[in-house]
Amino acid sequence: MALLKISLRARRALAAFLKDEAAGGYVLMAAAALALVVANSPLAPAYFAALHESIGPMSVQHGINDGLMALFFLLVGLEIKREVLDGQLSRPADVLLPGAAALGGVIAPAAIYLGFNAGHPDSIAGWAIPSATDIAFALGVLALMGPRVPTSLKIFLTAIAIMDDLAAIVIIALFYTAQLHLLALAGAGAVLLVLIALNRLKVLSLWPYLLLGAVLWVLVLKSGIHATLAGVALALTIPLRADDHSPLHRLEHALHKPVAFVITPLFGFANAGLSFAGIGLSALLDPVPLGVALGLFLGKQVGVFGVTFGLVRMGWARLPRGASLGQLYGVAVLCGVGFTMSLFIGGLAFSDPLLIDETKIGVLAGSLASALVGMGILRLAKPGA
Repeated sequence: MALLKISLRARRALAAFLKDEAAGGYVLMAAAALALVVANSPLAPAYFAALHESIGPMSVQHGINDGLMALFFLLVGLEIKREVLDGQLSRPADVLLPGAAALGGVIAPAAIYLGFNAGHPDSIAGWAIPSATDIAFALGVLALMGPRVPTSLKIFLTAIAIMDDLAAIVIIALFYTAQLHLLALAGAGAVLLVLIALNRLKVLSLWPYLLLGAVLWVLVLKSGIHATLAGVALALTIPLRADDHSPLHRLEHALHKPVAFVITPLFGFANAGLSFAGIGLSALLDPVPLGVALGLFLGKQVGVFGVTFGLVRMGWARLPRGASLGQLYGVAVLCGVGFTMSLFIGGLAFSDPLLIDETKIGVLAGSLASALVGMGILRLAKPGA
């Protein structure tokens, strides 16, 4: 009976998650489109100037990317913890297929990017840009397909995207960390130990965690590690109990709509703005945009579908229930929609405005191609048995 209750709770949480993420994806698409329109309109000078206005020690764009996005990463951390302990990734057998597919979907895009940028030391740091799937965008596109796509494939895509996010977090921590300031890092470690102690002592009120989390964010910001990782660290200390009113469920529920409908669209609006003045089609052939676009469009489908197909053919895994190989391939192509995390990593990899603009070109081109081709494949694919 207890297992049944946990299973029903996990299904309800997943259904709400899919609904919110799909709807949030539409808002994110609209925000990105609006940013492109504004950046190529008479409002462009005001738009770019506003992003560089100072609010305290940070610019507006810096505040969004390092401040508000910490809440995005907090939600990502909560989702990963819930799925691993009480959801679709809680059994080793359920982790193999999406985990291996996600790994393939990180390695293949990075290899393609490196292939185009190996001789360019200024751009080599962008290798991780095409490595992550944007779950909100991808689920939003998948939701447009309606009932012709089985729920099992939506769950599979969600699991891959969550594993992708976990890989992106590790990549950011290991490869995009500036010079460390040991005193601030030690302070952050001490705060994290207090948070762990609160968890061990079964403190269920959220306020102590959130107040200490704010202190943790400041210390991580000053330490040289990217400040958004404080959100992930905080998430891992939030208690999860076997009921819908546990601190983790309450915080996740409270964050879903603000993150989906305010924070990620605001990030998209602040980071997707790209002026096309002076940019021709030949710009797509530069190493950075070409590596990013092909990494997302080709690398993701090769990595995700290739690994999945191999595991299924060897008998080590089964296709998601009710899905055909054609449908699985369509979802693998959709994994190339890499908007939010790709732009975020691009901002960490490059400080040169030209390379940042080239990153935007590659992300937009690769994500758009993946969305359109993925939808086309899913419309034509025959359903599974």
